[in-house]
Amino acid sequence: MDDRITIIEGPTPTFEEINDGWALGLNEGPVLYDLVMTRVRTFNGQALVERCHRAWKDRSNIFLHYRNELGLEEKAPIMAARSVATQDGSVLLLWVRLEFEETEPETGKDSGSEDLDE
Repeated sequence: MDDRITIIEGPTPTFEEINDGWALGLNEGPVLYDLVMTRVRTFNGQALVERCHRAWKDRSNIFLHYRNELGLEEKAPIMAARSVATQDGSVLLLWVRLEFEETEPETGKDSGSEDLDE
């Protein structure tokens, strides 16, 4: 059970795109992934960060387990973790790696537009 951090209750985590130079370095490798950050409220944030550090020291993976919008279980490898004390309690900041999703860039034009080049 030490190889995961599980979100027991609450909504699906919100993943935020990141543009930090040091965090983008976590994504180096032969395969492209989306590196994102999520914030999770917790009772024992520092203990969870220490669990991550133990796994990484042993060269093991540690995963964030959560339920997606459909209620299906998913997991994402945790690449970095930090605990922050706030007025509302402890918050765990997790940088996780998600499968790379290719999306078409938005051009601002409707796909049904009649201004097509021939």
